Amino acid sequence: MKLFSALTLFAAEEGGFHPPSIMEFYPEIVAFEGTIFAINRIMMIRLIVLSVLLVLFWLWTRKFKQAVRTGNVVPGRFQLLGEMALNFVRKNIAHDQLGEKDGDRFLPLLTTIFFMVLGMNITGIIPFANIAGSSVIGLPLVLALAAYVTFIYAGIKRHGIKFFKNSLFPAGVPPAFYVMVTPIEFLSTFILRPVTLALRLLMNMIAGHLLLVLCFSATQFFFFEADGLFKLFGAGTFLFGFAFTLFEILVAVLQAYVFTLLTTVYIQLALADEH
Repeated sequence: MKLFSALTLFAAEEGGFHPPSIMEFYPEIVAFEGTIFAINRIMMIRLIVLSVLLVLFWLWTRKFKQAVRTGNVVPGRFQLLGEMALNFVRKNIAHDQLGEKDGDRFLPLLTTIFFMVLGMNITGIIPFANIAGSSVIGLPLVLALAAYVTFIYAGIKRHGIKFFKNSLFPAGVPPAFYVMVTPIEFLSTFILRPVTLALRLLMNMIAGHLLLVLCFSATQFFFFEADGLFKLFGAGTFLFGFAFTLFEILVAVLQAYVFTLLTTVYIQLALADEH
């Protein structure tokens, strides 16, 4: 990493290399400029991902209905892929944390969150997109808000108004300590949960994008603008970029899993008798 930092610093000092900046996440408006429906590149990526997900789920459910209607229970490869993806969320997240009954009850939300986060994250390494749809605060905030409303709804539905009492005044704590415990519980349960959900996803996607842009911008500089033997350094920055691309695929999947899992855990805590 020190060698890579030295190479990019040298490139920047040469004057032809422009490192990435926060303005990467504020691209120019491409449609409906000056209106509330203004669309930039990131918003266009979000709309494309949403459309792809809708088509995928429509095809998967259509194939399933056709199989039930015709009695053909042997799934094709495409259908099998869909069933494996959906069963991953159903069995490994929803049922593991909530049990079958409550897991199936909240499965539509959990499935939506998982595939939405995964789809938006993976665009960060797709050519011609090259930025995650979740790298601007709006989407992570909306998903965190959905998780926040759901676990509060689950708690009130199960326990009524006692949900807030159980959350803010946990059992087994001496009454004198509630002066300290209750503000901490309020902050951690009702403030930090949605904030950390949104920021964890956002910061991972921002950091990943900046690293990839840094690597491949430096590669372009060394290959096409540097002189003499300095061109060889482009191979090093390219290898770093390739390694970070593979790592970003892992991060994209992991962040979708973590976001969905934490949402499920928060719902489970809200449903529990003591939390």
